[in-house]
Amino acid sequence: MLTDLIDRNSLWAQARDAEDPGYFARLAAQQAPEFFWIGCSDSRVPANVVAGLDPGEVFVHRNVANVVHSSDMNLLSALEFAVEALKVREIILCGHYGCGGVKAATEDMAQGLAEHWLEPIRRLARAYAVDLARCDDIDARRDKLAELNVIEGVRRVSETPIMQRAWERRESIRVHGLIYGLKDGRLRNLDCSIGPGHFERQVAE
Repeated sequence: MLTDLIDRNSLWAQARDAEDPGYFARLAAQQAPEFFWIGCSDSRVPANVVAGLDPGEVFVHRNVANVVHSSDMNLLSALEFAVEALKVREIILCGHYGCGGVKAATEDMAQGLAEHWLEPIRRLARAYAVDLARCDDIDARRDKLAELNVIEGVRRVSETPIMQRAWERRESIRVHGLIYGLKDGRLRNLDCSIGPGHFERQVAE
């Protein structure tokens, strides 16, 4: 299996070099992505592929069920690097329908570390129990919960000191929430974007 993987890499590299001889030299020189993508670890949702982007165009962080924990040093360090070093312009929180992590959270399947990791999704399920009960079936409820998890993630990312400092510096970076459909390959905008001035407007209101 490992040999096959290395062989496929060799074929890919040869084909890419033949198609664009300067590709790897440019890629090695610098990365300047416009997007920072926070997504699910699910192997069916690779950021570059579903967004139609090449290597070097998106900086990626992934975890089980794209959960945003305010104490997750891995995510926070990636966010800080994306914002302060790479100077990305757009941050995307992307979940997907049919998420196994959301399913595990709703069925109490998670054990060990996953049980702690998925707790924010369980809290969302309790908070929106009435709304979720209106969904037609269990799959629809889980998909709705996956959307709510993305929206909550956008809020949590926006509230980090990293983002607050960026907006204090008058940077125009924005945080968006998308959901990906495994059955049709489409990204959908959940219309929950947060950008500069959002929190000031909330206080004013």
